[in-house]
Amino acid sequence: MIEPHAPAPPGAPPPWTGPALLPVRPGTGRFLVLVCVFVCAACGLVYELELVAFASYLMGDSVTQASVVLSVMVFAMGIGSLAAKRLRWHAAAGFGAIETALALVGGCSAMVLYAVFAWTGGWGGLWAQGPRCLLVAFSLAIGLLIGAEVPLLMELIQRIRRQDAGGAVADLFAADYVGALVGGLAFPFLLLPFLGQLTGALLTGTVNVVAGGALVLGLFRRDLTRRARWTLLLVGLTVLGVLASAAALADDFERAARRAVYGTDVRVAEQTDVQEIVLTGGSGGAPLDLFLDGRLRVGGRDERRYAEALVHPALSGGPHARVLILGGGDGLAAREVLRHGGVRRVDVVELDPGLIRLARHDPGLTAANGHVYDDPRVRTVTADALGWLRGAPAAAYDVVIADLPDPGITASTKLYSQEFYGLARRVLAPGGRLVVHAGSVTTRPRVFWTVAATLRAAGFAGSPYRVVGHDSGFPAGPDRSAAASGAPHDWGFLLARPGTTPPPLRLAPGRLRTLTPAALTADARAAERTRIAGLPASTLVHPRY
Repeated sequence: MIEPHAPAPPGAPPPWTGPALLPVRPGTGRFLVLVCVFVCAACGLVYELELVAFASYLMGDSVTQASVVLSVMVFAMGIGSLAAKRLRWHAAAGFGAIETALALVGGCSAMVLYAVFAWTGGWGGLWAQGPRCLLVAFSLAIGLLIGAEVPLLMELIQRIRRQDAGGAVADLFAADYVGALVGGLAFPFLLLPFLGQLTGALLTGTVNVVAGGALVLGLFRRDLTRRARWTLLLVGLTVLGVLASAAALADDFERAARRAVYGTDVRVAEQTDVQEIVLTGGSGGAPLDLFLDGRLRVGGRDERRYAEALVHPALSGGPHARVLILGGGDGLAAREVLRHGGVRRVDVVELDPGLIRLARHDPGLTAANGHVYDDPRVRTVTADALGWLRGAPAAAYDVVIADLPDPGITASTKLYSQEFYGLARRVLAPGGRLVVHAGSVTTRPRVFWTVAATLRAAGFAGSPYRVVGHDSGFPAGPDRSAAASGAPHDWGFLLARPGTTPPPLRLAPGRLRTLTPAALTADARAAERTRIAGLPASTLVHPRY
């Protein structure tokens, strides 16, 4: 176990020769140090959460990215704490320098990560993992600096009035943990929704450098030489200038970076409480593309191919008066449902009200979905699909359409679980069918057939099929990238019904633009050739994707 105060080596000068000469009373001085601990802890946790959020937004697979960021930062904090022992004899100057560096590195980290992802994410080659390496580098650097804070603050608080180490540690950690709580709550509820990632990080860096500089230059200025005071002041003001300049340019920078990622025709870019929504094209003859958290959800060249394959085989196999769409807030699946005669009711359960609002009012998106939300048969519910199914009436729907994000996305794994499909089975009427978008068959066959195994474990028999589309330049899996995928792009589907007999794949008479019975049969055979047997089912407590 590492002691808070390691014994000094023989002949070393003492850390202090007497109480610090403060401009305030000792009690007030201790309180100000603890306030600084509180502020620094809040800033440190904001940096951590900002890195985790950026990792999931830019790179996907939030569990892996969060684990990497947090484990690297905790490791680095330990190394930083050990390294800080060498600065104890100059605790005030060392703490001021560390806070200045932390404000610069942490405050600018979001902007640098976004810039590298936007302008170099498509380079490939040796730089293919560049954004991830940079994420680890920032986690390491910020962790080192955060880890060095507490030992130096321990020296400073003891410099005011010596007390037993246990009492000083208790005071510091109490302020530290309360500050972490405030920072952890401020990030999702204040900084992210009102300021965004970039400006929120820059503001945090500003608070960090002001708090550290005020403590050192205001309370412990007599512990510093004249040269050290001026150096810290000038460097701190320089960092503040950098952060302020970056904040002033943040909007222009974000627009330029967004164009680098999504192209020059970005019409809508909105951060809702659920996700980032970006719409490109959809006017002047340009195809409409819809991106959710950086992943292409609707491609203008392929949206009808995807929507027809998702909807029509399910509705052609039996009764379809009552249809439930889980996800699908863009309205494209509902558009295809309403092309079938005999549909009396369509319920759309979508988590993000912002997406539904755009699907109702954005000219490009409403043109694509045929103003489907103006049809009185279509009703919307803003809710999590899993939670909503738990309270849904039994045997209420003839068809359930799971138009959900890729199963490999961490937030979506519960929507591809055995428990989820068990709830979907409960709401199906006799003779009802369930169709599931299950990711790419070509690039991620193991994930696709895990969905099939999970459906089977929930009491369904499934018929697999796929449709092939254009390469969008964005990979089909959960990772975000601006690079071309380099592989055929397809969507895999499973049409299922309760029991042991898979439903037939057929199409009702009528003219579809992209799908024919012959193509559907060929696509089913192509999907079947990729079958992987013996895969376990995915559950809520043991996700397999």
